[in-house]
Amino acid sequence: MAGVSLECILMWGYAVSLGAIALLLEWVASHASRRSIGASTTGFRYHTEKDIWTCPKDQHLFPIFSDHARGVVVYRAPASACNACPSKAACTDSDHGREIERSSVSDMRSGMKTFHRAVSLTLLALAGLILAVELFRAGSGYPRIVLATTLALFCAIIRRASAKLGEPLKSTQNAGERIARG
Repeated sequence: MAGVSLECILMWGYAVSLGAIALLLEWVASHASRRSIGASTTGFRYHTEKDIWTCPKDQHLFPIFSDHARGVVVYRAPASACNACPSKAACTDSDHGREIERSSVSDMRSGMKTFHRAVSLTLLALAGLILAVELFRAGSGYPRIVLATTLALFCAIIRRASAKLGEPLKSTQNAGERIARG
């Protein structure tokens, strides 16, 4: 590649690496969120048609509280059933029965998800800045075409990611359940 400076190649590689790290961070955050939500309801089954949860011992958890403004429903098993259950120690320390909180509202507003998305956007913006500076420094021809194309791609990714800042991460969009107490 005659006419392409080593510095240009290194800056392009660095910018692409930052972009890859940002996308990897998005994936890791999404995966971790999905796993933590899944771990908190392991063994429990939600029955949409009845709007109840069933525990591993086939006890039903019924809705006891609903906040439509926040999109939250709290489900609880009867205290008498939980207190008599041989698995109580592994399931809950509450004397009022096991509770599950189900959230239908976007979970993206939680701190860690917003933090990871902001870090990803910062890395993407830094990569875009590096590409823009290098685009102006590069000579004509092939290096400018590669840098401009890569910069356009990064701008599209940044625009899409920033538009989704208020939305849930892809994997947690429909999995807003978590254990509330015990």
